[in-house]
This record gives sequence, C-alpha cells and structure tokens, in this order.
Amino acid sequence: MRKHILSVLATLAIVLLLGSCGAQRKSTSTGAGTSTAAGASGPSAGQWRSGLKGKWVLNSVDREDIPAAYTIKNIFDEAPVDCFIGSVWNLPGGNYRGTITFNAAGTLCADGAVRTIVWSVFDGKSNAEYPQFQFKKIYSGEKASNVTSGYRLNLSYSDGQSLVMRMPIPLDNGTGFLVLNFSRIQD
Repeated sequence: MRKHILSVLATLAIVLLLGSCGAQRKSTSTGAGTSTAAGASGPSAGQWRSGLKGKWVLNSVDREDIPAAYTIKNIFDEAPVDCFIGSVWNLPGGNYRGTITFNAAGTLCADGAVRTIVWSVFDGKSNAEYPQFQFKKIYSGEKASNVTSGYRLNLSYSDGQSLVMRMPIPLDNGTGFLVLNFSRIQD
C-alpha cells in the first residue's frame, strides 16, 4: 500500500513539474483579423491556424516591388501564376492534410487537378519574422515525414472572410512579393 501511495505522489509531482515548465500562453485578446509585423503583438501561430481552417479561393495575385520586366515563370514549382487564380485551397484542421484544386484552363494549366498538401503555421516571432503559412506537396505514395522541401508565405491579413498572404520573390536588388488574395468559401 505504501508503494502505491508513493508512486501516486511521484506521478503527481512529475505532472505538476512538467505543467509548470511549459511555455506561458499568449493572451488571446487579439484575433487573426489584424495585420501583423515582426515583433508586434499580432496573432499567435495558434490563432492564425484556427483562422485559416476552411476553404479559400485564390481571387488574384498582385505584384509588390517586382519590376514589370521581371518574369515569374511558375510558383511553387508547379505552374504559372495564372493557373492558380480560381484555385480552391482546402485547409482542414486535425492532421492538417489539405488540398489545392486547380480551376483555371490554359495551355500550362491542369483544370480539375488536385494537389495534396500538408500545411501548418510557422511562428517566426522568436526569429523576429512574420508568422508564415507553410506547406509541402505530397504525391501519391509519399509520407509527409519523408518530404524535406516546402514553401512559406508571410501571413499578412485575415478578417475571417478574406485572407492575404505574401510570397517573397528574391530579386537582384532586394526582395519583391507576390500578394495572394483569398476569400473564404462557405460550405
């Protein structure tokens, strides 16, 4: 009986110790409906993750600080930018395995093609960076843990119905951005 009591007390002490060593939680007073800058008190990665869940359609892609003469042949090692316009990004919760469904017809576009992705939110605040949406493409028969390359986009704005992500494009003299403008699809 004494050994049983000691083991219960030891287990309780370990649980209390581990609970007190955990990271402090950020206040939830700010929502994912604000823009965020590096080091600012914007939404946490968890708040972004919650706000991103659902289906989004990519309405437009704008160029920011990219010279007009600069050609972008494709994005995400997949297809030209125009092929992504109208694509539906399904970002469910749970295991964060989602899809991108292409809906654009064109010479280099695969209308109706579905790309499986695994997505998450990288909280770059420890590195003084923006929170970033990150994903990797998963092909048939692959395990996500075996895929070592992926993509990151800066999370700029969301109000629950619209979403703006910025994809950095390295240039000869600095960095430009492709600005991806999404709207939520109601299920």
